[in-house]
Amino acid sequence: MTTPLDVTGSAAEAQPEAVLSGMGEAIQGRSLGQIAWMRFKRDKVAVAGGIVVICLMLLAVLSKPIEWVFNLDPNAFHQNLIDPILLRPKGALGGISWDHPLGVEPQFGRDLLARIVEGAWVSLAVAFGATILSVAIGTVMGVIAGYYGGWIDTVISRLMDIFLAFPLLLFAIALSASLQGGAFGLHGLTLHISVLIFVIGFFNWPYMGRIIRGQTLSLREREFIDAARSLGARGPYILFKEMLPNLVAPIIVYSTLLIPTNILFEAGLSFLGVGIQPPQASWGGMLSQAVGLYQADPEFMIVPGLAIFITVLAFNLLGDGLRDALDPRSN
Repeated sequence: MTTPLDVTGSAAEAQPEAVLSGMGEAIQGRSLGQIAWMRFKRDKVAVAGGIVVICLMLLAVLSKPIEWVFNLDPNAFHQNLIDPILLRPKGALGGISWDHPLGVEPQFGRDLLARIVEGAWVSLAVAFGATILSVAIGTVMGVIAGYYGGWIDTVISRLMDIFLAFPLLLFAIALSASLQGGAFGLHGLTLHISVLIFVIGFFNWPYMGRIIRGQTLSLREREFIDAARSLGARGPYILFKEMLPNLVAPIIVYSTLLIPTNILFEAGLSFLGVGIQPPQASWGGMLSQAVGLYQADPEFMIVPGLAIFITVLAFNLLGDGLRDALDPRSN
């Protein structure tokens, strides 16, 4: 005869649900995006970099309304603020006043704040456009090379080597100089921005392509890829539906690190006189104009230099934070 069940125990022993009901809210699962966001928020330096990047993007997008609201004219001359003998801003502060918070440039007297605001959208437009172009080409070529392998991988890899060995600076100088008048129905500022985006973006895609190729070589041996093949999925479906979603993290991280590189390259071309042409303001162009005038007014070189420095630093800090937050091996 079996022993009857003991029904005299506590309610917690008889009903496990009672124990769970006293433990508060149920444990909720967190997605990979939520985990990455929690990691990113803990990195205060990266958050600060992200805030600066957002402010710079808003400044670039809203540069024209800002100029209109605050009556900023980047090409307005203020000769009354320039000493006619020394050809430098009057006063000891480089022309700084309530009307000109950052002062004015030597010789012409144009407002530095207005030119910094105007140059923000030019520099960031070139950097973002070139980054989008290089990321798009590099991602497609890297995924194809890493997934198919064989002779396709060999051809694309050798093509990357050719592009990496190409004298990009000399080509950019020659192309920009030869297209000063107009080409492809474009003229003036639109032509210069388009040429810079093409030159910087098209010849920098191998950097992204190599990273994506290495990631793809690892992903193609994973179980979910084998499962997709066993279900009859073909190459294009696996590339764009299975692999690309798993490559979003490295693409985002490297893009944030590629943008400051493109900003510096655009500034360098403008500094050499083959980028954005005056009177259009750009940060690199302002530095180029300040080379012969920094002794008269050092602030004319410091202001655009700080703008480039802060922008590049903010993007690099944001990229480092995103890399740590999206890395599944990080704590």
